Amino acid sequence: MTLIRTAVLVGLFSAKERDREPRLDGLEARLGALGVRVQARFVQRRGVSDGGVRLLGSPLSRRFVIGSGKLRQVADACAAHDTDAVVFVNELSAYQRRWLSARLGRPVLAPADLERHEGDLVVDEPSRRPGRQPARTHRRVR
Repeated sequence: MTLIRTAVLVGLFSAKERDREPRLDGLEARLGALGVRVQARFVQRRGVSDGGVRLLGSPLSRRFVIGSGKLRQVADACAAHDTDAVVFVNELSAYQRRWLSARLGRPVLAPADLERHEGDLVVDEPSRRPGRQPARTHRRVR
């Protein structure tokens, strides 16, 4: 069990969506009511370019929801601030949570997780499946 006191907010928004700041503000207020201080906020906009407009309804990455550059920025901010958790404005699948938690090295939460708490925000540590290692490639040197 981990007590969450600090967090980074992240949201994937359509370029047509105009209410992104109020949504982030609302989530930050909900976290504040649980005693969590937000250290940084990140927004990934979708549909800004011509190619992105066709893909407005889908995340940038099935695993990470956001793009690799934004994911790197979030990871860097988490490390710099020693953040306890990352909270997404968007709902996430179990698959996405697992990959994001592994990549960011901390619990990843969605708005539904906040509704279950009335006092302090406490989450279970992400479980790692024993024996499952990422595939490794070996290159033979001649």
